[in-house]
Amino acid sequence: MISLISMNQPGKPEEEKMRLEVVDRIKGVINDLWPSAEVQVFGSFSTGLYLPTSDIDLVVFGKWETLPLWTLEEALRKRNVADENSIKVLDKATVPIIKLTDSFTEVKVDISFNVKSGVKAARLIKEFKEKYPVLPYLVLVLKQFLLQRDLNEVFTGGIGSYSLFLMAVSFLQLHYREDVCSPNINIGVLLIEFFELYGRHFNYLKTGIRIKDGGCYVAKDEVQKTMMDGYRPSMLYIEDPLQPDNDVGRSSYGAMQVKQAFDYAYVVLNHAVSPIAKYYPNNDTESILGRIIRVTQEVDEYREWIRKNWGSPSQNDLPLNRNDVTLFESQQLDACNNNVADDDDDVVVLPSAPNSKTSSNSSSPSPSLRSSPSSSPLSPSSTSTTSTSSDARMSRSHHKSGHHGQQNSSSSSKSHPNNKPHHQGNSKRRKNVRDSTQEDLCR
Repeated sequence: MISLISMNQPGKPEEEKMRLEVVDRIKGVINDLWPSAEVQVFGSFSTGLYLPTSDIDLVVFGKWETLPLWTLEEALRKRNVADENSIKVLDKATVPIIKLTDSFTEVKVDISFNVKSGVKAARLIKEFKEKYPVLPYLVLVLKQFLLQRDLNEVFTGGIGSYSLFLMAVSFLQLHYREDVCSPNINIGVLLIEFFELYGRHFNYLKTGIRIKDGGCYVAKDEVQKTMMDGYRPSMLYIEDPLQPDNDVGRSSYGAMQVKQAFDYAYVVLNHAVSPIAKYYPNNDTESILGRIIRVTQEVDEYREWIRKNWGSPSQNDLPLNRNDVTLFESQQLDACNNNVADDDDDVVVLPSAPNSKTSSNSSSPSPSLRSSPSSSPLSPSSTSTTSTSSDARMSRSHHKSGHHGQQNSSSSSKSHPNNKPHHQGNSKRRKNVRDSTQEDLCR
């Protein structure tokens, strides 16, 4: 697990340098338009919890009668900062933003205006990182897990980074282990117990999450009494610690698909560490965590391209993959992002990961169950027997393709080589699964 984190380690000097160049290019355009405007970075790049393919979140503070979304969009086009086909203005969204892909690096950027909540949330995340040293490792693995299944974007019903972070904080706050704040805690055990809680035992129908004042679970019936008529808590109700009347998970209409994915991960990992697992050996290239998470060759090539062009000479002499992480070509992965088994391999039939072009029915396996991770009064929820398969790869979920094609070196004052490697993505949208029966949600 540490090897995978090292492979996806945020804050590598060359990647940070590249991303800062992207920020500087956009800042230059903004300051030319509005010299008094202030640009701040928030989100995963500012907190250090970003994956190699994560967005950069920027917020612009200034005084305008109406938000100048289209003015900035036109300027970014004219200056060739944004890829022509990537820039979009989402002026009807709850928080209006400009989405674009940088022409040089193909890093994706979201730009908002006069939104203070993102900067405050970044400070809150840094505080919890100090309190729980294990938190960055846990969150990065979970982000990668959701990313490759297209369950990481709120606008397609998935769980965003902030929601996922608050779920992880709540898990650690209410965890029964006394060493949860220790830097030496077993991260693998915590990961399995996280999947067990949110994949099997958490009652999404009746219970919400609150991390304020040490954390607790809240009954949705009580929350609804404080809400306006006609409103009710969402399926994944997470109280915003910075704004208690804000339900962070209100747009995650695919929460039950995420629950299915967590349950799937628990089954796979629980089987992998069970005493009988030694009698069903996998092939030599597969690790325990590698059964649910993959670092693909596409992403490795992209990171090597970054290292060659932004890394120091001493770094360029070293191989990128030096953490005993096995990389896999995309065609070697099945629909669940696992190894493609040989005919003579012993395999365990497991439910498919959610989100697919086509749906199929499969039966849930019968894993060897461990005891519940806590004595929480939450009712356990049963595993739904219907799931969908995933063809997701390490990519951005809201674009059909990632890094591809050659870039025009004349678009910037700095010269970088062409032929950036591909790393593809999916733009599939998921159905709202809130119409599941109560029996599917809790006993």
